[in-house]
Amino acid sequence: MNSTYPKNEKLKSKITIGLLFSEGKSVSKYPLRLVYYAGFLGDEEPIKMGVSVSKKYFKKAVDRNYFKRVLRETYRLNKQLLHNHIDKPHAFMLFYQSKDRLSYDEINTKTIQLFEKFIAQTSTISQIK
Repeated sequence: MNSTYPKNEKLKSKITIGLLFSEGKSVSKYPLRLVYYAGFLGDEEPIKMGVSVSKKYFKKAVDRNYFKRVLRETYRLNKQLLHNHIDKPHAFMLFYQSKDRLSYDEINTKTIQLFEKFIAQTSTISQIK
């Protein structure tokens, strides 16, 4: 699997983002939160991913943009974890929810833990059904 973050994998549709927040579920691993929606998105891509950093915690756009870049990079490097364990299209939104300024390595570790927690949660849900 190539580790890129192409344009067609970016979450941009207002309809999909609305579905994500109205019907989506979430998983958290401090300071990250992953909101996801499983279902048909009207596209052939198996994953759509968006990132967000709160203006409440980082007033300067420079700081928000830095953490968004870090989140996109950690997703790009670890997206094979998600691709290997999903069977239908998903929309994801990754949030950085703290004013703590973690290093890149700490955020990368937390991203991996968050993705593993998501995989564990969705596999238990599918076993119940």
